[in-house]
Amino acid sequence: MTLAKRIIPCLDVAGGRVVKGVNFLNLKDAGDPVELAKRYGQEGADEITFLDISASVEERTTTLEIVSRTAEQVFIPLTVGGGIRTTQDVDRLLRAGADKVSINTAAIARPQLINEISDRFGNQVLVLSVDARRAGTKSGYEVTTHGGRESADLDALVWIEEAIERGIGEILLNSMDADGTKEGFDLPMIEDVRAISRVPVIASGGAGVIGDFAKAIESGADAVLAASVFHFGEIKISDIKAAWREQGIAVRD
Repeated sequence: MTLAKRIIPCLDVAGGRVVKGVNFLNLKDAGDPVELAKRYGQEGADEITFLDISASVEERTTTLEIVSRTAEQVFIPLTVGGGIRTTQDVDRLLRAGADKVSINTAAIARPQLINEISDRFGNQVLVLSVDARRAGTKSGYEVTTHGGRESADLDALVWIEEAIERGIGEILLNSMDADGTKEGFDLPMIEDVRAISRVPVIASGGAGVIGDFAKAIESGADAVLAASVFHFGEIKISDIKAAWREQGIAVRD
């Protein structure tokens, strides 16, 4: 049986509002997170990812109230990330209604956090968010932190392999080079990560037209994540699924 490929709208939240920029800069307001999540659930999204993009920079935890209100309106899996540093943070988010959590900065600072979360809650709740860009590392990719503001001095593929060994259940691969450009997903990066990953890979960064989504799947992604093309009504989730069906890509109804 072929597993259905997933379409995941991403809500980047700062100050309680959904925002979107290009290469993580020049952020524009895109609406209320609860209302957008509800709309996407009704439009056929397979999951929702909610990233509090200022939490790590401001050194605070994700806003539980927004998570709780979103979970009440959405009946598909909800992944929440931003400012998660401890198993207690994970526990609070799961109790607020999150189905999965996404970690990035804190895991780089203390990789043992991956083991602790996976051991306590199971790896099915744990997504590693990797903000990667091209650099002079062995693999050609490096990891960035704090919303793409800082280099982590880590080879992206080496880090992903270590995180999988420690108990990550999924990889959210965001190409910093492609983010917000609408020029297509970073297919070489997807292929390189797919080659080393035994867990699902979610491709993020660069969606511009409907055809981009199928190319990401064909390059090895198990799911595709996008933001601005959905927020501003440029692409409908139903249209992507219709195109996938025509191309023989398994989708959820």
